[in-house]
Amino acid sequence: MNCKLLLLLLLLLTTAPAARAQSLTGSWQGVETDPGERRGYWPAELRLQQSKSGSLLGVLYQQDGDGAEVSVTFQVRGQRTAGGLRLEHGRKLQETGQSPFSYWCSGSLVLTYDAAQEKLTGRAAYQPVGDCDIGNFTFYRVKLKSAATVPAGAETTLRVSGRNVLWYADADAQQPLASGNSFRTRLTQTTTFYLAQGYYPTPQSTRVLITVRVAGRATPVVVRPAPPELLEPRLVPLRQPAAAGPLPAALAQAAAELPLAATPTVLPTVLFRLGTSRLLPEAFPALNQLATTLRTNPELRIEVAGHTDRIGEPGKNQQLSEQRAAAVQKYLIRAGVAAGRIRPIGYGDTRPLYPAPDKRNRRVEVRAVE
Repeated sequence: MNCKLLLLLLLLLTTAPAARAQSLTGSWQGVETDPGERRGYWPAELRLQQSKSGSLLGVLYQQDGDGAEVSVTFQVRGQRTAGGLRLEHGRKLQETGQSPFSYWCSGSLVLTYDAAQEKLTGRAAYQPVGDCDIGNFTFYRVKLKSAATVPAGAETTLRVSGRNVLWYADADAQQPLASGNSFRTRLTQTTTFYLAQGYYPTPQSTRVLITVRVAGRATPVVVRPAPPELLEPRLVPLRQPAAAGPLPAALAQAAAELPLAATPTVLPTVLFRLGTSRLLPEAFPALNQLATTLRTNPELRIEVAGHTDRIGEPGKNQQLSEQRAAAVQKYLIRAGVAAGRIRPIGYGDTRPLYPAPDKRNRRVEVRAVE
C-alpha cells in the first residue's frame, strides 16, 4: 500500500472518534439509588459546561427523597472518556437541612453515555466516610432528535429525548401542549417550545427551550408564543421575578420610570450562554428598548453590572462578569448610545440572588447614576 495513503487512513482513524464525540454540556436530570438500600433515592440535577481546555466543570444538586428540605450542591470537575465521562466532587457550594449526624457522600462518578437516548448511567465510588461506599446514577437530557427545520403548514412529528417529557407553549408552564417524546403538530411560523422532565423533578429542574424553524414562508419569522417580558420587556426591581407586576403599556412609560431607578434593576431575561459573555438572542428586545430609553433621555447615565452563578473559580467568574457588562455596553453603543454614558462593572459570583446553581444569577443589572 502507498505510504501516503496509509498515513492518511491512520490519521482518519485516529481523528474520527473525536469528531463524532457529542458534547455532554447542558442540564441532566435524574436520580441516585443505593443498591444496598432499596427505599432510599436521591433526585439529582447535573449541569455541565466545557472549559477552554476541554475539561468539564459544573454543579451536582441532590436532595433526599421528594422534599428539598435536605439537599446539597457540589461543584464537580471531570473529563470525557471513551464511553462517557468521569467526574470528581469538588467543594460544597450549598447545603440545607444539615445536622451533626448527617453528611453527604463525595468521591468520583464514572458515567456511560447513550447518545440515542441522551442518557448517562453509572456508579459513584465514595470516600469511606460513615456508610458511604457506592451509588448508582441515571440521568436524562432533553434534546431535539427530529429536524430543526420543517415545511411550513405541513403536519410534522417532533421528537425529543428525555424521560417523562412535558411540552409547554410558555416559559411559565401555564399552557401545556403534550406529553411524551413526540408531538405531532402543524407549524406555520418558527416556534419555541418549553420542555420539562417529570423524571424525579426537583426545585432546581429547568425547562429546556426547543426552537423549530419553518421553511417556505416569505414573512419574517417570529417566535410563538413568547413570554410577555420578551415582547414588552421592563426593568424590574431587584429580587423580584421578571413576570411579576404589570408590563408598561408604552415605551414612554418605561422611559419616565427609568431615571428614578437609582437602585439596581435586573434585565428580565437570561442574557448569556453558560460560561461565556456571548449575548443570547432573547436579550435583544430588552436591550433594544433600553437603548431607546437612553436615546429618549439624553441626560441619563447608567451603570451596567455583570454577575455570574457560583460555577467555576471566583477569579474567572470576576473576569467573566466584567466581560458580560462590557458586551452589553458594546451593544448599546452600536445602538446609538454614547460610550461615556455607560459605566460597565463586574461583581463576579459575589452577589447571587438565588441559591446556586440557578441561571437567574447569570444576569446583568442596570441602575441610573449621576
